[in-house]
Amino acid sequence: MIKVGIVGGTGYTGVELLRILAVHPEVKVSCITSRSEAGMPVAEMYPNLRGHYDLAFSEPDADTLAACDLVFFATPHGVAMRMIPELMAAGTRVVDLSADFRLRDLDVWADWYGMAHESPDWAADAVYGLPEVVRDQVRTAQLVANPGCYPTAVQLGFLPLLEKDLVDPLRLIADAKSGASGAGRQGKIGMLHGEIGESFKAYGASGHRHLPEIRQGLTQAAGGPVGITFVPHLIPMIRGIEATLYAELRNPADFDRLQGLYEDRFRDEPFVDVMPFGSHPETRSVRGANHCRMALHRQENSNVVIISSVIDNLVKGAAGQAVQNMNIMFGLDETLGLNAPALLP
Repeated sequence: MIKVGIVGGTGYTGVELLRILAVHPEVKVSCITSRSEAGMPVAEMYPNLRGHYDLAFSEPDADTLAACDLVFFATPHGVAMRMIPELMAAGTRVVDLSADFRLRDLDVWADWYGMAHESPDWAADAVYGLPEVVRDQVRTAQLVANPGCYPTAVQLGFLPLLEKDLVDPLRLIADAKSGASGAGRQGKIGMLHGEIGESFKAYGASGHRHLPEIRQGLTQAAGGPVGITFVPHLIPMIRGIEATLYAELRNPADFDRLQGLYEDRFRDEPFVDVMPFGSHPETRSVRGANHCRMALHRQENSNVVIISSVIDNLVKGAAGQAVQNMNIMFGLDETLGLNAPALLP
């Protein structure tokens, strides 16, 4: 059994990790931390976990965490980078669900997150864990930076086009929409149901902190510079992301082979589903599941490829992908604990 610890277990990502790991046959969660809720039984805060855990939240303790085989960090940005070096020295493996180790350029990271990075050596060694791109690197990694939710949906959607150099990489557009859980569990007036219900808005249109992460991944796929316009939107639902992506084909004749290209690229990926051409993936089709579903579109007489990509922001966009990375790191079946179908209705 893999002995697992979770740092920061009271947010939506933390409880999603607990939900998934509760039925994972090769994992035992040995500790879950929360400074503010230390001593409270997990099942008291999250009644859906009654009968699955008899743990209580505890203060973070370096020795207890270092005794784990793997530690998940589901913490605000800036926490993991201060705690991880001690765990690395102890040989503990880590999957960090915050943004602390996602960006290679730490000056860019500091600009977007408003603080200097405190663990530059480990930032250089961390593997950015998008399994569909770097599975072999994840297998041997000690520290995996789990991708963000928007970046997962956007990168997977653009990936085949950029890898084959079929589109103009300087003219990419990502129009993305997310449910309210993407903002976390903190009490914020702007996220109250009375504020977001029956409303729809863009935010971060002048620049969002996921933009440099998206740009970094797409640059790697393209093998050179990319130009990406990314605008996120908040919609009045709890969970889910839909990203409508636009790219301009270099040769319109390539449209005829795009469906086959996408199907071939993701044929062996257990958590990417390429739907028939012209389909409209729905966020409810991935709710609670670790899947990215996507479909291709073309409008009449246009050389613009349209890709619709949907994920559950808390699963493939966070906790599910983290467990997927853990499975790869420990040589397990990649789908272990992640095979449950989506919830409908």
